[in-house]
Amino acid sequence: MKPPAWRGGALLPVLFLLFVPPVIVLAQPSTAPPSRVMVEGEDLVYNVRYAFIDLGQVRIRNYGRQKDVSFHAYKTFANIDSYKGVPFVDLHATFESLIDSSSYSRAFTGKVKQDALWDFARYHFEYDKNLVIMDIGHRDTVVSKRETLDVKGPQQDGLSLFFFAREHLFDRKKVHVPAVVTEKAVNAFITFTDEREEVEVDAIDYPVDVMRFEGNLDFIGIFGLSGEFEGWFSNDEARIPILAKMKVLIGSVTIELMSWKRQGWVPPKGKG
Repeated sequence: MKPPAWRGGALLPVLFLLFVPPVIVLAQPSTAPPSRVMVEGEDLVYNVRYAFIDLGQVRIRNYGRQKDVSFHAYKTFANIDSYKGVPFVDLHATFESLIDSSSYSRAFTGKVKQDALWDFARYHFEYDKNLVIMDIGHRDTVVSKRETLDVKGPQQDGLSLFFFAREHLFDRKKVHVPAVVTEKAVNAFITFTDEREEVEVDAIDYPVDVMRFEGNLDFIGIFGLSGEFEGWFSNDEARIPILAKMKVLIGSVTIELMSWKRQGWVPPKGKG
């Protein structure tokens, strides 16, 4: 049986074509702001829209450093929920990722609701053995099968990739990012450009100073996520995703920041 495409958190790799707010190009920053991506208590909520139809929300939270492990890692969590009453769209999923301070995955759990029950896939990365141990099951705890996957070097899952992109926003180069999604070794290719721009979203009453990047996925993920994507992240130490566009099963969608909680953070203002 082919594994469901949701597993591995594939909706999050970029988070982010039919309608996109105007983009204004700014002069490139002379130096990259220092990184301060992993902050305990950060809570970001995004609206997902197809043309002028709101489809659902994505909420991403950072619970802070995990204290019961021997390595330095952060526990992160994402909820994906379609809005009630949206025709032909009924999607509910959760992703949990333990992310190393070097921005790669140490453990991952993905759950999706199907017919009132939650199926799950749980990954544990054993880098000292070049293995990923994967449990697949249902009802949160019942393991129906266990599989292993050979890997080489640090890997991403769908949610950790969201934080990886933030951490490397100012790298100004194309990178190959290996990941584990749907119990398979897959790849993301991201070009971190030096394109400084400004974008507008409904939740912020002025243009936001952002850095743009683009990429491509070589797999099909949750809700048909595949192919090319673009993202615009804040041009500051927080590197908050402000806007993204991506291709899914029903066509092209935009994902934009609609609310946030992060102590002291104010979206950087563009010059427009």
